[in-house]
Amino acid sequence: MTVVHLVPAMEQGGVESVVCNLNRAVAAAGWKSVVVSRGGRLAANIEADGGRHVALDLKSKNPLTYFRRALRLRRLLRSLAAEDGDILACAHSRVPAWLFSWANRALGLKWITYAHGANSVSRYSAVMTKGDFVVAPSKFLADFLLEKYPDRPLTPASASLARRLRIISPSVDLVRFDPDRIDAKFAGEKRREWGVEHGERVEMSVGRISPVKGFGNVIRDFAESGSSKFSKLVIVGGADARHESHLAELRALAHELGVGDRVVFAGAQAKMAECLSIADEVVVGNTEKPESFGLSVAEALAMRRPVRLLRRFGGAGEILAAVAASGVADSREAVRSLYGFEAVAAKTLALYAGALGGRQACDGNVLV
Repeated sequence: MTVVHLVPAMEQGGVESVVCNLNRAVAAAGWKSVVVSRGGRLAANIEADGGRHVALDLKSKNPLTYFRRALRLRRLLRSLAAEDGDILACAHSRVPAWLFSWANRALGLKWITYAHGANSVSRYSAVMTKGDFVVAPSKFLADFLLEKYPDRPLTPASASLARRLRIISPSVDLVRFDPDRIDAKFAGEKRREWGVEHGERVEMSVGRISPVKGFGNVIRDFAESGSSKFSKLVIVGGADARHESHLAELRALAHELGVGDRVVFAGAQAKMAECLSIADEVVVGNTEKPESFGLSVAEALAMRRPVRLLRRFGGAGEILAAVAASGVADSREAVRSLYGFEAVAAKTLALYAGALGGRQACDGNVLV
């Protein structure tokens, strides 16, 4: 079997982390894993974990290059099928899904769509419900898809979204996110870089710089009450070209509220476990658009860091509720049982095998 993951880029973020873990699971199972993206710093991880990365622009929304890129994707898929006829494609975003849907017209490959977020409801977004199977990372997102994309009156039962929908959460790499195995030298360098003195408490918020992440809410919360408990607020995450202006707005907000010298914008970081080890609390500021899962929340809990949500809802709220309901006092062990790599990989590989075998794949999270 060859599993081809189609993703816009491999730079940073939750989707990219999910793809890295899926690539590792597929390669560890002895199957071929191919990740196709525009590239980025995480592409090296794909190769290091036994997969293959192919550079192809699956990110641009430029309609003038759409068919040329779709044709290149078709040629790639055809060549992979020639090497190994059992090909399963997994689309992780709308642009790759649309490119695949056109490229696949002459190929007839099985495919799975991974709905990673509650995107605006439209025909453009509806492509994420068109796979032979649809994977949602949480009950919140599964319910969202079922509500916003109801079946047509004459849809056959076998083709209904509820029959094709599966809930499989992203996995947490408990080897990488292990408080007992961090690079202490790197963590020490970061503390000095961020101006954190010995004994000072740090509040941290994690995610790529974007208005939907609610970093403005985090800064306001820190200025109003957090600054009396924590010496520094460290925001870990980079801003792409589209969001440079938002980053400037956040810096201005911190200065306006009088905490500009205590808010650190750390940018994208390669060693997130080491960064989380510095935090005394991880705060999530999103209060408007729910997180579909909240991988950084699960990773923080795996590092035994307390997590606070400014609004408990969506996938991040589900994680905290599931950990609390597990009855396991150690948050790391609760994360292992719920979102450990081995458990999630087993569900994923069963789904992949069933999808290619033409069977109704069952991973224990079938909705109907």
